[in-house]
This record gives sequence, C-alpha cells and structure tokens, in this order.
Amino acid sequence: MKKIFSNIKGDAFGGITAGIVALPLALAFGVSSGLGPTAGLYGAIFISFFAALFGGTNTQISGPTAPMTAVSMVVIAGIIAANDGDVTKALPAILTVFVLAGLFQIGLGIIGLGKYIRYIPYPVVSGFMTAIGLIILLTQVLPSVGYYPKEDTEFVSTFKAQAEEVILENILKEEAGEGILVLENFKETISRASQISSDDILKESQTLAAKETSGALGAIKAIPKALKNINLLELLLALGTIVIIYGFKRITTKVPSTLVALIVVSGIAVFFGLDYRTIQEIPSGIPQIKWEIFTGFSLSSLTPYIFTALTLALLGAIDSLLTSVVADNMTKTKHKPNKELVGQGIGNTIAALFGGIPGAGATIRTVVNINAGGKTKLSGMIAGLMLLVIMLGLGPVASKIPAAVLAGILITVGIGVMDYKGLKAIPSLPKDIKLGPLKLSSEVLIMIIVLLLSTFWNLVYAVGIGLVIASLMFMKKIGDLTAERSDVKALDEEAWPDEKGFPKNLKEEVFIKHIKGPLFFGSTSDFQALSEQIPDTAKTVIMRLGRMQYMDQSGLYAMEDMLQDLKTKNVEVLFVNLLQQPRYMMERIDIIPDFIPKNHIFKSFDECAKWIQKNIKDTN
Repeated sequence: MKKIFSNIKGDAFGGITAGIVALPLALAFGVSSGLGPTAGLYGAIFISFFAALFGGTNTQISGPTAPMTAVSMVVIAGIIAANDGDVTKALPAILTVFVLAGLFQIGLGIIGLGKYIRYIPYPVVSGFMTAIGLIILLTQVLPSVGYYPKEDTEFVSTFKAQAEEVILENILKEEAGEGILVLENFKETISRASQISSDDILKESQTLAAKETSGALGAIKAIPKALKNINLLELLLALGTIVIIYGFKRITTKVPSTLVALIVVSGIAVFFGLDYRTIQEIPSGIPQIKWEIFTGFSLSSLTPYIFTALTLALLGAIDSLLTSVVADNMTKTKHKPNKELVGQGIGNTIAALFGGIPGAGATIRTVVNINAGGKTKLSGMIAGLMLLVIMLGLGPVASKIPAAVLAGILITVGIGVMDYKGLKAIPSLPKDIKLGPLKLSSEVLIMIIVLLLSTFWNLVYAVGIGLVIASLMFMKKIGDLTAERSDVKALDEEAWPDEKGFPKNLKEEVFIKHIKGPLFFGSTSDFQALSEQIPDTAKTVIMRLGRMQYMDQSGLYAMEDMLQDLKTKNVEVLFVNLLQQPRYMMERIDIIPDFIPKNHIFKSFDECAKWIQKNIKDTN
C-alpha cells in the first residue's frame, strides 16, 4: 500500500492528464461501438480503475481501444440484428458476452498464458492492426458527411418487401413455439399478420438498412448514396476536427490535440447555434449495474458468441501486454504479464456489468501518464476517477458534442492505428515462396490475408486463419531446413572430425546419418526416404542423434517406419549419443529394445567405431 502512495503528486498529475486524453476517445469509441458515448465512458472509468488496481503494470492506463472497439462493434451489430434491431432487447446478451470475455482474461492470467502472447507472429498482428485502421476509416465516412442510412427514406423503402417477409417469418416462428399448427389454424396467422402496422414495417426496414450498411463492406456500398446526400455542416465539423488534431500537434504536444479539437469545434457549434446532430445523451448520475444481464440470461443466445468472447479476451491480452512492453522500456521496469491479464479481466468484467464496452491497455494514454510523472498503480486509478468526475459534473454539457466531431476524431485514430512499419517493409522482405509463376514473401502473404479477411469478412476468423497459415509456413521452413542439413552419406564424404579415422575399407558396408535438428511432422517426409537412399551393399547405418533434441509423435512413427524398412533389408542400425527426450519417446513404444537393442546405443562415435571394427567385415 505504501508503494502505491509513494509518488502521489506525479501520479495525480499523470492520472488527471491521462484521463483528459482518454475523454474524447472514450466518447468516440462508445459511439463507434453502437452502444453510445455512455458505454465508452463507463468502459474507460471502470477498466482504467480496476485494471490499474489489480494489474501487473504500474504505469498502464487502460480503457476502450481501437482494436477492442472494432471487434465489439461486430459483436454488437450481430446481436442487435438478431434482436430485430432493438438495442434494449439485445443489451443483456451483448453485455454477457463482454462479461464472459473478462472472465476468460482472468482465466488466461490464472493459467499463466500471459508469457506466451509474445509468440503471436508479427505479420498476423500487423495485418490485423492495419485492418482495424481501415475498418474505422471506412465506417466513419458516413457519419463524417452526415449520412445515416436508417434516416434515408428512399433507401429504407427498398427494404419494405424484405421487412414484411422477416416479420411474417417471425410470426410463424412464434406460432411454432406455441405449438400452433399453421395449416390447421391459418386464421390465427392471418389474425396476427393483420395486426402488423406500417410503423412495424418501417422499423424492420430501418433495421435491415442499417444491417446492409454495417461494417467496412457495408460502408463501401453506402458511400455512393452518402456522397449524393452530403450534409455540408456535418462535413465541415468533421474536417475542422481533423485539421485541429493534426495542426495543433505542430504547435505543442503537451496539450492533447484531440481534446483541443473536441472543445474548440463543439464550442463553435454551440456558440453559433448551428443545426448539427448531437451524440446520444450522457446520464449524469452514478452508474448502475445492469441487472438484466442476470435476469435476461439465456445460454442458447450466448453459445454462438463464446468463441467471439474468447477472441476479445485474447485480443485484449495482446493489446495490453504490447502496451506493457512499451511502459517497461520507458520506465526501465518489468511488468507481470499474468497479473496484468487478471487485472484487465477484472476491469472488463466490472465495466460490462455497468454497461461499458471492453478495453485494454492503451499505449498513447500510458505514454502520456509516464511523461506526466505517473509511476504507480495510483495513476491509472486516478485516471478512472477523473473520468467519473467529468461525467457526473459535465454529463449534460458533453451531450451537446456534435456526432461529426467524434467521427473526425475516429478518422485520425484509424489513420494512426495502422501498422506503417509493416507496410513499408513489404518491398524489402525476402520472397521465399512461389504461387504459380509469382514469387512472394510468406510474411507479406500472411499480412495481406489477415488484412483482407479482417476488413471485409470477419475479424475473429481472420486472426485464427492467419495464425494457422503462419504456423504451417513456419513448420514447412523448419522442416525444409532440417531436411537440408540432415543427409545420408558414405563415411568418406563430408565426415565429421571424429569420423576421419574410420577405416575406408568399410565405406561400402557402413553408412551414416547425421540428424541435425528436431524430428517432427514438418521434417518426416525427407527422413522417411532414408531407406531408399541406402545401396544394397550397406550392412549398417550409424545414426548420429546428438543434435536431435526433440522428437514428436509424427517423428516417432517416422523413425519406427524407417527402422522397420531397414530391418526387412537386413540392415543393422546403431544409435550414437541419443538424447533423453527422444529416448523416452522410443522406449514408450518399444522401438528400444525391439528394433534397437540397448547394446546398439553408444554414448560416443569412438565407442561405436570400435564395435563396428569388431563386428563388421569388408565384403565389397
């Protein structure tokens, strides 16, 4: 406890500064997610406080981030669409997914997975981050020009027939659930259908219009309509925000330019009484727990989103631990990765209970905190409390912020979050694979696949596919390298130093195999060809295994097949310097002693050479 209060002045200034920086981003991410600015604020307040209190990085400031918001946006849109476009009806399921993601993070920390996050390949992270930037940019084009598809009467009317079909389908599902046989009691169906009002059809049409234009692909489809219906005032407010954000950074970086842009552009809009679109109203009372998470809980509605919740948890873990590394480099300290995951999980769980969107460690806010003097957990806790005070005191004022201003802020976030380092490296990376006539870099290919799939299909599956492809390519490379270095040669060719004194008259009878790496499923195909490489004159094969540190199950059975093959040819096999792990594996399935008797296993090549001189005769 004393350590927390050892730097009160610096932590207070760092926390207050970080909280101010977080304010516009929290509002913007909340609006972008689909749950509104309040959800963004609640996420920032609770995650910042509790992740700092229970986490393993002293100077980390947590809250909603671009990657977490992008994935949350997909989850929210999907659940709202499944609930007839009714946010209130969908909210329990949405928040339950977020609670589950937080609990998964706690679990990841408890089982000690934090230290393994660093093994995620860079091309996967790079492609994902650039996709996040593109998604944010594309989805903010419409609000930045003041175009909202649900309010475009002409566009919404095109979904009228589809809306009627959906409503009728829902009636039939209701009747099936109630045990009503439609064909036998068609009057009931007609009765219910007659109660459908024009407002019901309009509402469903608006839901379908919003669904059609959601996500990056939907935004691209809607851009032509948006350009025909530009609201000049909204566009000017968004452009003004962007100009101030980039322009003010040239004057000074001590004052956050996003906050300056938010205050200046919003102030102008309010002062001149402009007819602009505001964000949703922000409540000024104390946050309340959303008890409907528990009262409206349904396992069947949650099941399709368990994998998504796990993905949110993993993404938050990666996001947070990368920020922890940045904090370590700046403060010359060492974070505790598993404790950090537990802290982030607690923060996300509590935030979701109050209706907040999930988040993670935020790099910019953490850097601001450190530069302002923050050194202990107290700084992150103060940042959360600062946002709570702002919300309680300035909620009604913040409700007058123009929606276009937050769209402008998000556009700059989208531009900033893209991985330019990875994009710049594309021309210089070695082209190590061939696809038909094309030579490509495997790392660039992975990055592009993740980028395209994340942007235009599914963020969750894109990362999984990227990891699988990266793993397969890595195994292929290791297998190729192992096969390239491991060869079968007569003793008078490329002999190791301790082999040079071996009798040359036995070179036709004795062959050697140098295994210079792990024997695993990526290297088994070349290994299995060994028996075919050995000529009929060979009576003995010496296998030098001192560099085969590891053998997996595929490698084990490849070894068994090869030994069986050699046995049928009456070729004797000798092992030299067999290491502990491979020996353990071979003893488990009785390769030792069934194929290789213990007296055919030698600690050194000299011992093996003496045995050969006594037992092998020159017959060729």
